[in-house]
Amino acid sequence: MKLIACGPAQAAEIQAIINPVIADTTSSYEEKPRTLEDIHAWLEGKRRDGFPVLGLTDDGGRLAGYGTLGPFRPQAAYRHTVEHSLYVAPAFRGRGIGRRLLDLLIGESAARGCHLMIGVIDSANTASIRLHEQAGFSVAGRLAQAGRKFDRWLDVVFLHKVLSPEECRPAFPEDGSPV
Repeated sequence: MKLIACGPAQAAEIQAIINPVIADTTSSYEEKPRTLEDIHAWLEGKRRDGFPVLGLTDDGGRLAGYGTLGPFRPQAAYRHTVEHSLYVAPAFRGRGIGRRLLDLLIGESAARGCHLMIGVIDSANTASIRLHEQAGFSVAGRLAQAGRKFDRWLDVVFLHKVLSPEECRPAFPEDGSPV
């Protein structure tokens, strides 16, 4: 797997990963599929705001998954806290891609001087909750019936990780080697 910074060239692959998640699961609380125009605007917003969209590609250059960081809340006191999200293409699930992306996001967050990472996960997504716990996240709380999708109320779980100095490493190796 090769680490890349996702940009406009990956928009269609990002769309192909996220839209089935939106349409068929509660892993995203979005309800409307994203157009390519939406994806381009989202990528531009991430670039403008200085937040990475990291991707892992296979040997053929196919996007296996992507993850990103963003602000937790807009108030200045939250500037050392980031929220993250990651998604893996169906053909690549169960191969450790999610863990590699999460580890990269942890490293990128620490390298940026962040102190706390937050994941907001649907309570039924036990695989993602387990993945986060294995990476050192712990449950910070649960909000009952915080969302509604597919005609049912959904609970969300907040997971958090305080970053340690040992985790401070850049996501992109200085020599450009694959991760």
